[in-house]
Amino acid sequence: MATALREKSWFGEDVCLADVDTALARLRGQAAAETASMRTSVMTHLAWVPAAWADPARAALEGMAERHPSRTILLFPEPGAQDNRIDCEARVERWEVPDTDRGLVTEVVELTLRGARAKAPASIAEPLLISDLPVFLRWRGEPPWGSPELDQLVDVTDRLIVDSTEWEGLPGSYRRLAELFPRCAASDIAWARTSRWRSHLAPLWPAIGDVRTLRVRGTAAQAWLLCGWLRSRLGRDEIALDHDPAETLESVALDGEAVPLPPGDPPAPSDVLSDELERFTPDPVYEAAVLAASPGGT
Repeated sequence: MATALREKSWFGEDVCLADVDTALARLRGQAAAETASMRTSVMTHLAWVPAAWADPARAALEGMAERHPSRTILLFPEPGAQDNRIDCEARVERWEVPDTDRGLVTEVVELTLRGARAKAPASIAEPLLISDLPVFLRWRGEPPWGSPELDQLVDVTDRLIVDSTEWEGLPGSYRRLAELFPRCAASDIAWARTSRWRSHLAPLWPAIGDVRTLRVRGTAAQAWLLCGWLRSRLGRDEIALDHDPAETLESVALDGEAVPLPPGDPPAPSDVLSDELERFTPDPVYEAAVLAASPGGT
């Protein structure tokens, strides 16, 4: 495990992309000059981060660099700004590998897209993508379905990562998400947080096959995705959902009978995101659950 982070940074206002490239090259050179370093990016990690999500987005990224060396590009849109410009903070982070004189060098680029610049994010991000490496897009909050910003970024993305716990339009928004499945693979952190319960419920087959009502105490996203999973796996769209709101997934009951708590503790947010960055192909079970949770089902 790499440790002992060292960071070098650069900030510029009203920059062009050539300025960013030049700054990154200079910072990498400074990091490499200190000791032998390896730039070992395995992906480009994009994140669309409206202002309200800035702190959670940065917190989720903490500690991930050594697990997923990447060029991380955080896009902070400010479409209401009175001027049209790009501000940038670029950082090169060096993680020392214990018992060696070598380190891992990764890059974080924070781009504030002011005014009209927020309307063309793909044209800004695309020149900064690392060639021939997969692109992951983390979208904070509910995407503006059908917007040019979403469509542009999906077109340069291999995998879209969302957290439908952050959405207000459930379950209807799942239908809009499903429209993107043919264009890119999708991950949902809310779905990942149901994994312990799904593993716990699956062995109840065949008795679970006749369930009529699923009661879930948790977030709306967790409740709908668990219900969609049951409906799709059992081929029964008539399974009803009884949702008891809570901030975390606390309990599940089948036809009024409580299911024992699964073993283990829920993973930390950074661990969940880290796991999703290791997935490169579509998840047909998740896609089927999303469709079954949508109004009208499959």
